[in-house]
Amino acid sequence: MTTDPELGEIIVEFVRNGTYVKCSAVHTATGVEVSAMGPAQEPRAVERVAIAKLKRALSQR
Repeated sequence: MTTDPELGEIIVEFVRNGTYVKCSAVHTATGVEVSAMGPAQEPRAVERVAIAKLKRALSQR
């Protein structure tokens, strides 16, 4: 679990599949979930993309 100053608590999960990693981010207050995929060598970059997607998904609600 991580905390973002704008969003609050976020659950982050990583699943590796070969050379790729899938990062899922769930906003605990609303249950909105998004995911992003990218190279397994850069999991933190993929996490940043997933959190950015989550912010966008929540702003469109």
